[in-house]
This record gives sequence, C-alpha cells and structure tokens, in this order.
Amino acid sequence: MAIESDHVRADAVEITEFPQLASRYMVRGVPKVVINEVGSFEGAVPPSIFVAHVLRAAGVDGETS
Repeated sequence: MAIESDHVRADAVEITEFPQLASRYMVRGVPKVVINEVGSFEGAVPPSIFVAHVLRAAGVDGETS
C-alpha cells in the first residue's frame, strides 16, 4: 500500500535489534503489522484481509452500499 499511495507510510523493524519496540507492540509473531497505533495483527494474511484491517483501523467499515 505504501508504494501505491503517498498517504501510507510503512516501516520494517528488525525486532532483535530493537527489543524495546517488540515489547511496546507486544510482538509475539511475525510479521506484526501496527496501523496508526489503533489496530494490529500478526501473521501473513491474504490481501483482502490486510485491506480490511487497514480500513477498520481507519474507521471505515469497507462495505459498499
């Protein structure tokens, strides 16, 4: 998503080098995705599920009328 939009920023962090971040975000598995400090999920997920998590964190239900 970050590659496709200037409104999205993505960072990758090596948790063994930054254990304080692993603790702060309660990383128990990888990948761990944190969205705007309000949502997160762990593990590889299909693109549709990834987008659903992003929309939920943004306060958008993702349903069309």
